[in-house]
Amino acid sequence: MAEYAPFVPDTQEPQQPTPALSCDSQTHIFGPADRFPTKPDAAYVVYDATVEAMLAMHKKLGIERGVIVQSTAYGTDHGALLEALRIAGPGYQGCGVVNDSVDDDELARMHEAGVRGARFNFHPKLKNALPTADEVRRTAQRVVPLGWHLKLHMNGIDPRQVTPLLEDLDTDVVIDHMGPLQYGLGAGDPHFHHVQDLLRRGNWWVMLSNGDRRSVAGRPWDDATAYARQYIDVAPERVLWATDWPHPLHAGPVPNDGELMDLLARYAPDPATREQILVTNPQKLFRFEDGAEGEAV
Repeated sequence: MAEYAPFVPDTQEPQQPTPALSCDSQTHIFGPADRFPTKPDAAYVVYDATVEAMLAMHKKLGIERGVIVQSTAYGTDHGALLEALRIAGPGYQGCGVVNDSVDDDELARMHEAGVRGARFNFHPKLKNALPTADEVRRTAQRVVPLGWHLKLHMNGIDPRQVTPLLEDLDTDVVIDHMGPLQYGLGAGDPHFHHVQDLLRRGNWWVMLSNGDRRSVAGRPWDDATAYARQYIDVAPERVLWATDWPHPLHAGPVPNDGELMDLLARYAPDPATREQILVTNPQKLFRFEDGAEGEAV
């Protein structure tokens, strides 16, 4: 089982002000291990990254809303996620891992707790969790009527192998981590063009995250900027941002999450665009019910 670097606990403040009601569209929760152990065949070792630590990181960044995403290290055991949602409160919602083993009663319990999305993981390093095409379709048929969005993690594969499974669905689909980009190919990357084509459909979204991991230039990861700006140009109303805290499967050096906020400011130098990405777009997709509405930009 692979072991990866832990997160940086001392979050630095971002250089630019964070708009009120900003949303981190993907974090994960791990532990405490004595209460929520990962499954024995998990693809990687995790360190405790509790909801309290996540909330402290968000407070330092000025983040007030978030989406906590189920890790494959827990499989379909959502105990840690549901407990985290209870503690975090109504400004947070969850995204689960749903397959045929999750019965209707469990699905209802997840919905009641604030889960509003289902994530499909196709990352090659997560071989023990790869869903089949039939499983994807069956899960979509169960969760879309609940108003859930779908989420695709496709790093390391050709997205054209996966996205046709969902292209005929009338529901929102989020592509994680800027899509499976091939930085060495630059603007000619066919994966990059495929994601842009999906964004033009009107119900596909892209999450600006992991620019640091995909970078071949290293800190401050400015080679990610051209990709992010192109996505913003194509569909500014369907772009999200996330830290991906606590950065599972990161070989290091792990970024400080304040640095990732600064990277977003280079993706979107205009404050109004950043507010759209951090506030307006997440509210449109996730429909937070914490009693506060982001202002349209």
